[in-house]
Amino acid sequence: MSKQEFFPEKAEAIPTIYAYKLSNDTSHRNKLKIGFTNRTAQGRIREQIGDTRAEFQIVIEENAMRNDGSAFTDFDVHNYLRKRGFKNPDGEWFECTEAHVKVALIALKSGEKNEENRTLNFAMRPEHKKAVEETAHYFNNFDRTVSTRTPEFLWNAKMRFGKTFTAYQLAKAMNWKKVLVLTFKQD
Repeated sequence: MSKQEFFPEKAEAIPTIYAYKLSNDTSHRNKLKIGFTNRTAQGRIREQIGDTRAEFQIVIEENAMRNDGSAFTDFDVHNYLRKRGFKNPDGEWFECTEAHVKVALIALKSGEKNEENRTLNFAMRPEHKKAVEETAHYFNNFDRTVSTRTPEFLWNAKMRFGKTFTAYQLAKAMNWKKVLVLTFKQD
């Protein structure tokens, strides 16, 4: 058997959402063209522009895969932006910013509303998940009939672990409404 039979080449097709703007076209000023391709965004945009030699700048080029492994298309991004009130008088051209498209991508990838309008998304590392799970388990199983004291749980974690981030994730998992995070600051 050959090497290729054991290790077939990875498919080149990667579902991609891209957004670009035309630098030298005043009719599309402050607008982004949002599209979908299974090839490179650069190649797809060159096909769209053709022989016009218009100058373009790609501002977003991200995979179009949801966290569950399914794919979405530019139509999903378009619908999300329209529901949020962004106008698109020229088909796939939207009067929005790069940040607005990133908000839409995070919402579509996660399947959540993204009401905070986050443009960056950070996932918990395994050690964060373990800390949240163990702490949530402790608080959920604390027997208030045995002790009248308030339950406490200390994370003895190294610097740069992400204790504040993990504390927010714990608050989210526990559905807490009020959280006070105290941190130490050296003089």
